[in-house]
Amino acid sequence: MSLESIDRLQRIRAVLDSTGRARVAELAENLGVSEMTVRRDLGLLEDKGLAQRVRGGAVAKGPQPFADRFGKNARAKERIADKLAALVGEGGAIGIDASSTMERLAARLAPADDLTVLTNSPESFAALSGRTGITALLTGGQLDPRSGSLVGPLATRAARDVILRSVFLSAAGIDADLGTTETTLEDAEVKLALADVSGQIVVAVDSSKLGQRATARCLPVDRIDILVTELDPDHPALEPFRDRCEVV
Repeated sequence: MSLESIDRLQRIRAVLDSTGRARVAELAENLGVSEMTVRRDLGLLEDKGLAQRVRGGAVAKGPQPFADRFGKNARAKERIADKLAALVGEGGAIGIDASSTMERLAARLAPADDLTVLTNSPESFAALSGRTGITALLTGGQLDPRSGSLVGPLATRAARDVILRSVFLSAAGIDADLGTTETTLEDAEVKLALADVSGQIVVAVDSSKLGQRATARCLPVDRIDILVTELDPDHPALEPFRDRCEVV
């Protein structure tokens, strides 16, 4: 492999690491090569487990550190968190998963009247601890250094020990046929456990996750009660989901 090819692969990987996705046409223009060359490069990255090719480009593959995920699509996540805060309601128990979007939700929760929040996110637990009227519960379990979430048998068991009024879950991708998917089986297992004890399931994703698929299957679309994105509810990108769940 030539030095030019290696440099090109490193630049493509940098785009994937910083944005989570890349388009063939844009890469070809920015790198000054043909789209065929870019597709070949993406195939090499896919073979190494560093990317997953999708129609028109590729997405980053594998779990990303929490600090990296927190900064991605920040404006969209802020908009989503505002929508989620309006759905929390009062009293009882809710669950939130370990995601950068849900940490933003945790930071927005106002002093409440006896609200219990169960999470497998150390960051969200820290943000909620000491908040007036809010009892924060941490699942425990093994900390996954790749995603910053608590996973494993202890986390899964604790997730099923509290009856939740609502659960707020993120996803690595959501597809109208496959439902939500995650980058690891361990994350999917904890989210399924939270969903199994919840009266209402709210899934929140930014629009870059629509139509995307990750490694581990999680929730079918028919189990989702409310889908929240930063888009207006009547946006065409939400059409495949509109008849399957409430879109906010």
